[in-house]
Amino acid sequence: MQIDAPASRVAPAPHRPTVLVVEDEPQMRRFLVSTLFSHGFHSVQIETGVDVRARTGGREPALVVMDIGHPGIDGVSLMGLMREWTSAPIVAVLNAMREDERAAVLDAGANDYLVKPFGSADLLTRVRVWLRQAARFNAPQLQTETRAMGVRIDAAWRSLVVDGHEVHLTPIECKLLETLARSGANAMSEARLLRAVWGAKATPPAQYLRARLRHLRQKIEKDPRRPRYLLTEPNGAYRLNLA
Repeated sequence: MQIDAPASRVAPAPHRPTVLVVEDEPQMRRFLVSTLFSHGFHSVQIETGVDVRARTGGREPALVVMDIGHPGIDGVSLMGLMREWTSAPIVAVLNAMREDERAAVLDAGANDYLVKPFGSADLLTRVRVWLRQAARFNAPQLQTETRAMGVRIDAAWRSLVVDGHEVHLTPIECKLLETLARSGANAMSEARLLRAVWGAKATPPAQYLRARLRHLRQKIEKDPRRPRYLLTEPNGAYRLNLA
């Protein structure tokens, strides 16, 4: 594995979050590492297919930037393997692809994605948004388990059980469900749900929220077209059915 300077020689510190960069192409790796380094992030670089746990000493990074756009790489499988190892936010780097392929990457565990070509501002925006989101998610919660009919959400373990079957959740999916569950019978508008989950200064477009909710329905509903748990009211607001 090639470790690029200067980031590889900078010791991590509490004010320098560690970003794991998974990238095979040297030019792209240099761009990612130098951009992160120049804006206050420590980075650890590996190539796809290496033993991540061994290379990182078993310590989880604050965030992962992973390029899965290379020919011959099964991005969905790779994302699934990475998600088994870490619960940190993952930003996937992709080549131009169809919308359904992007959805499959998100469903496999990515929190967000960047499509090549992109600039340093796009990269840094994604990194900062997801680090803030992770910090909010990891803050102590007064209540860690929520039940809704046949659904049990355990926020502490980021797990979901639907009718006795455990379902994999990404951190943002767990946060969405937990937020809706705490709202009870009160439906939440898109604007309110975006603010509650992402914060007023880091809200993504409404289209992103709708995509995440569609993926959630595919995971928790027997028939996503006729949802039993995750409901959309006539006015477009969302509610988790607790009846």
